[in-house]
Amino acid sequence: MKLARAIHFDESDQRVFHSPAQTGEWCISGGFEFSNWTDSDLQGKARQAFANGWLGLQTFGRVTFVAVTQMEENEVDALTVALAKHFVQFYGAPSIEAAENVARREIMQMVELCDDHDANTLLTVARELGDSGVHESFRVINSAEAGLDQFAIHGDVGDV
Repeated sequence: MKLARAIHFDESDQRVFHSPAQTGEWCISGGFEFSNWTDSDLQGKARQAFANGWLGLQTFGRVTFVAVTQMEENEVDALTVALAKHFVQFYGAPSIEAAENVARREIMQMVELCDDHDANTLLTVARELGDSGVHESFRVINSAEAGLDQFAIHGDVGDV
C-alpha cells in the first residue's frame, strides 16, 4: 500500500501557506476544505492553498509537493482517526465515529492515486473553481525525471 508524504525542496511553502505541512507527514488532497468556496474566498495565501496545496494529516497544513511512499496498512487506521477528529473539530461532524467512514474514504482515494506510481514519484495538485464546484487535476513527476539539477545549485568549490 502506498500513500504520499510531504516533501520540500526549499522554504517557499513556509511563505506561501498560512499553515505549512511538515516534511514527511502523510498527505491527502484535502479538496473537501474548499467545497463551499466562492471566488471571493480565493485571496492571498488561501488562494495558494486552494490552487495547489496537499493537506498534511498531522498538522493539517498545506504543501506543494508530495512523494509516493510505501506505508503499512495499520497506519491507515491511525490516519483515519486523526482525520475524523479534524472533521469533528473543524467541520462540525457529530462524532468521530460518524466521521470515520468519510475520513477513510478520503485516505483511500489518495492510496488509490498513489498505488499506480513507483516510490519517490512526485505529485502535484491543481484546483480550479467552476460552476459545478472544485475540479482537481494531478501532475506526476517520475523520480527519473526529477534530476538533482532541477533543485540543486551547482558551482565550483573554489567559489565558496
